[in-house]
Order: sequence, then C-alpha cells, then structure tokens
Amino acid sequence: QVQLVESGGGLVQPGGSLRLSCQASGSIFILDAMGWYRQAPGVQRELVATVTRGGSTNYADSVKGRFTISRDNAKRTVYLQMNSLKPEDTAVYYCNVEGRDFSFRTFRSWGQGTQVTVSS
Repeated sequence: QVQLVESGGGLVQPGGSLRLSCQASGSIFILDAMGWYRQAPGVQRELVATVTRGGSTNYADSVKGRFTISRDNAKRTVYLQMNSLKPEDTAVYYCNVEGRDFSFRTFRSWGQGTQVTVSS
C-alpha cells in the first residue's frame, strides 16, 4: 500500500549534474529514514546516501562532496542532487523509505529504479 515513484534519471556527460526525486504515497502515517541506493552491472547494490526524519545525513565515501540528499516531509519526497558526475556513477538508482502505516506497522518500500548514465 506504499508506493514510491522515482524520476530524474537520464544521460549526462562527465562533470554534469542530475537531480533525482522520489515521492512516497499510500497508507503512510509517518516516514522515518529515506535513502538512495545504486546497482551497477556485476556489482552488489550499495548504499549511496541516507537521511533521517530529523535531517541527519550519511554518504558513501565515493560520493561525499558531490552528492547531496535532502527531504521534504510535507511532500513525502526525498531528493538526490548529483554534481560532478563521473562514469563510475553509472548505475540504476533506487530510492528506499521506511516508516509506519496507520495501523502502526513498520514498512520498508523500494522505488522502481531509475537509470543514470554518465558518458561522453
């Protein structure tokens, strides 16, 4: 009953920028942590960045200083601003949210994934 819709992926040249968005909808009482993960061919899915409800952030070392995660609780949306993109950032990016529904049951939901390709 919780759905995540991602947008913002695409093709960009090295050094360029993209902004990913992920909006949650459905039976949601409160959202807790939100984050972004990515998976490239032949490698395990890795955590990119997370943000708590209070705004505390955590980043993978590979993206520190280049990516910024943020959230708008009123819009139930998490963003990932990606600057100075490198070819190694190429992957399918998935958003993830966890929270509690109106029956106070915890949930964890995943977005459908959006392709980010960094190439000349």
